[in-house]
This record gives sequence, C-alpha cells and structure tokens, in this order.
Amino acid sequence: MQHSESHNLILQNISRFIDLSDLEARKYLSLLTDIKIKKKEFLLQAGEITPYEYFITKGCLKVYTLDEQGTQHISMFAVEDYWTGDLASFMTKSPSPYYIKAVENSDLLGISRNNYELLFREIPKFERFYRILYQRSLISYIQRSNHSISLSAEERYIEFKTKYPETLKRITQKDLAAYIGISPEFMSKVITKVNREAKS
Repeated sequence: MQHSESHNLILQNISRFIDLSDLEARKYLSLLTDIKIKKKEFLLQAGEITPYEYFITKGCLKVYTLDEQGTQHISMFAVEDYWTGDLASFMTKSPSPYYIKAVENSDLLGISRNNYELLFREIPKFERFYRILYQRSLISYIQRSNHSISLSAEERYIEFKTKYPETLKRITQKDLAAYIGISPEFMSKVITKVNREAKS
C-alpha cells in the first residue's frame, strides 16, 4: 500500500522499535490528525491542556517556558522525525507550563488522548513503542539537566553544534542563547571564541 511522505516518515520512526503488519499500520495512521502551523504560530501556550502527542514531518518548533521577567528558556528544538508535546499535560489533562511555537512553517501528525487509549487496546505492541519513546525522552532530559550544571556555556554550544549541525542552521542566535541558558550578547562572544579556536 502506498503511503504519503509524512505517513512513511512516522512508520519508519516506529519501525525502529516495533514491527507492524500492513493492517496495523493502516489502523494506526487512521487514528492520526494532520496539523499545519505557520512560522511564529503557537501549537501550544502555557495554561492550555495539550490535545495531542505530536510527530513532526516537516519544519522546526521550539519548546520553552517564560520566567517572571518574560525571558524564554528553551528546553528543546523539534525538527523532522521528532516527537514533541507536553507528556504530563497530555496524560493528566492538566494545564501545561510550556509554549510550543513554530520556528518555520511546520507539518505535524497528532494523536489525541482518546485515540491513544484506543490504540493500546487494539494494537497492544504500541505500549512497548511509547514506553521506549518516553524512556529515551527521560534520559535525554536528565542528560540535558546534568550538562546545564556540569558544562560551561562554551561546552554546551560545542555539544549542540556537534550533535545538531543542521538544526543550528535553522534557528536564530537569540533562540540558541535561550537554549544554552545565556544572554544573546554572551552567546555571540562564545560563538566567536569557538570559531576562532577552530581555525587556529
């Protein structure tokens, strides 16, 4: 059976952890909702209950909180082949503290809470898939938390540049600073220093 490019992408993502029959794949795809948002539009704002777990098929989004001064603290950038959302809000139906905003025009596939529960009843192997997904997400969160304490701003920048070179090209220096946890001015100095050292 022929699938769209976005459906192929999500099925390839899932196939890394579980095997689906054609019938199971069709059933899963039937439970998804196509979502399109334009650059600078919000997918989620603080105080809202997230209606979906999201998979990005095209584009780039940022997930962040705002402090009392209105300063952004970006926890992740999500690009193609990434899952995003607020799991706590999704699972408990509680208001989210996060904003999710499109950095570029973006296409996503979403699964609602009702369809998520239906999926587990009809295709139980998806419990394994989402368990692995959430475990990997938790490990990533712990590593990022540890690095924010143990690594210098320069080291955090080098790590991001090494791990996500393509994402780096798609975000602003201001957003990068909000992810690293420093001011845009200091971010500029860090980039200049790292680039200078790389050439020497």
